[in-house]
Amino acid sequence: MKKSYIVIGIIVIILIGIFMWFKGSYNQMVTRSEGVSSQWSNVENQYQRRLDLIPNLVNTVKGYAEHEQNTLTQVVEARAKATQMRINFDQLDEKTIRQFNSMQGELSSALLMAISEQYPNLKANENFRDLQAQLEGTENRIAVERRKFNEDVKSYNAYIRSFPKNILANMFGFTVKPYFEATAG
Repeated sequence: MKKSYIVIGIIVIILIGIFMWFKGSYNQMVTRSEGVSSQWSNVENQYQRRLDLIPNLVNTVKGYAEHEQNTLTQVVEARAKATQMRINFDQLDEKTIRQFNSMQGELSSALLMAISEQYPNLKANENFRDLQAQLEGTENRIAVERRKFNEDVKSYNAYIRSFPKNILANMFGFTVKPYFEATAG
């Protein structure tokens, strides 16, 4: 009788240990996935900040460039394209990141470089300089948030791909998340 209690006790302890391992591993995957999701939101937040600055920039340039609408049209069109793309974090994959990155790249190239090259007199305008500084700061913030996103993705991907957690990840639908990559050129 005593031996059966010992065997049952050992089995219960082993089952509790296995349960605790499963629970800890699953909760860690959830925590890391939420970290990646949160960091993605920070990236989108910085892109939105840049989009919010563009109307101010366009209005400032309009005062100097009533006769030349081409550059303003490029900026407005690039902003419109960038605001059209909404990404659901659960469907984040390499193709989606590439498309998002491409649209944001078009907006970046249409922004300050095109305007400041075509309208050198704008550089003397205080409002333009302030907006330029804010946009440059935002570009730096975007770079920082993208770097942090990639760090979180690396940690998450390494965690769910390591053995034996990869078995649990597959069982519960945790998938590898894509990185932001530099655009060619």
